[in-house]
Amino acid sequence: MFVVGGESLVDLVPVSAAPGAERLALPGGSPFNCAIALAKLGNETGFLCPISQDQYGDLLLAPLAEAGVSLLLRDRVPEPTTKAVITFNAKMQASYVFERGADRAFTREGLLSALPPSLELYQIGGFAPMLEEDAEKWLPVVKAAIGRGATISFDINVRKVDDEDGYRRRLETFLDLAHIIKLSEEDHEWLEPGIDIEEHAKLLLDRPNCELVVVTLGEHGSRAFSNVASAEAGIYAPPVFGDTVGAGDSLMAGILTWLNETGALKLGKLGTLNEAALKTTLRFGAVVAGLNCAEKGCKPPTRAQVDAVLASS
Repeated sequence: MFVVGGESLVDLVPVSAAPGAERLALPGGSPFNCAIALAKLGNETGFLCPISQDQYGDLLLAPLAEAGVSLLLRDRVPEPTTKAVITFNAKMQASYVFERGADRAFTREGLLSALPPSLELYQIGGFAPMLEEDAEKWLPVVKAAIGRGATISFDINVRKVDDEDGYRRRLETFLDLAHIIKLSEEDHEWLEPGIDIEEHAKLLLDRPNCELVVVTLGEHGSRAFSNVASAEAGIYAPPVFGDTVGAGDSLMAGILTWLNETGALKLGKLGTLNEAALKTTLRFGAVVAGLNCAEKGCKPPTRAQVDAVLASS
């Protein structure tokens, strides 16, 4: 089983870029999106996050059930659903302001007891390092997942916090546990503004466990770095464009899916991926992300949709 731990929330998305535009409530959250994308691509997937008893909680449960994601924390909580208020820039790239709620309604013991006895992959969510009290609960889960045989992937997803120094320290701890690290160009610029992406990737690969680094570059595609090679791939542009919400989450799900299917999602193999393997992996992820961008909000594609695009290209 693949397990994704982290936040679910409701995206409040403007219907246009005009100031004061009406907002739609759409289910979202980076780990939530990734879990759904993984399941729709054919992976047995569990999601480790509390779901609220409120009406937005109902909204979140529907796509999880439709995709076939297993809800690992089954008891719903009274805390209100976490909300993300979204705005878009001129390129329709999203920025977020968060109102936290049910996504934090957990205990360390509850998370650990809900973790399956064996798993192939554990994906760390973006909110996990934000607050000290949350990180202290998520870190034992990551370590338990490692003990149960999981490859650890971490989508950094830098967020604005008041305690920036503490946030950086917590990020360091999670990064040292990860075997796969994915970051955006914006994450790179925040984390290491004085160096280029190649040097940053090398620093990440020099960490105790990291074997693969993936960097997303928005409209310029993505890059990947193993211990022996690097590669890049362009985006897949869908015939009709919706928005970029969840594009990075969908790309990550595509990459993890392809790595698993090709037998590379194993420690010791990730670091030996050559240029051709990296390029093929990025291309699969790009198609998954591009098809998601054909929709408003995060709506990852099915495996059949991805295969149809790949067969025609």
